[in-house]
Amino acid sequence: MNSYLNKICTLEKARENCDALKRSGKRIVFTNGCFDILHPGHARYLHAARDLGDHLIVALNSDRSVQAIKGSKRPIFPEKMRAELLAALECVNCVVIFDEDNPLAVIRHLLPHVLAKGGDWQEDRIIGSDVVKAGGGEVRRIPFVEGYSTSDIIKTIAHRYC
Repeated sequence: MNSYLNKICTLEKARENCDALKRSGKRIVFTNGCFDILHPGHARYLHAARDLGDHLIVALNSDRSVQAIKGSKRPIFPEKMRAELLAALECVNCVVIFDEDNPLAVIRHLLPHVLAKGGDWQEDRIIGSDVVKAGGGEVRRIPFVEGYSTSDIIKTIAHRYC
């Protein structure tokens, strides 16, 4: 079995790891998303998020929550595949799958030092920003990479092959 699969963990295990890392002075960065079809925009974003601290946790929307957000035809890849692909990235230290429609409960549970989101999100619309700031952390918006979109990839595939 590949050792990177150990990066996929429960919320409780992620909390234990976070607490230990915080005690040792490490800076915890948190981000979340569907990450349905990984593309260069995702890779650049995740590397930039990791550069904001010592340990990057990615909260991954479950299949059910992706459907609630994106519609019944999504996700393309099931959550276990999406989690494995994220875990295989060197910049990602931990992947937690969550089933809620938004990551607020996960953010409250982990209370990271940094909450990272794409620059296409306005700070006042970033879920959990108030929780992280109240805990002494910060919210960082990472510039959006134009030209990369899972929806556009799906449209291209449908146009070319259907």
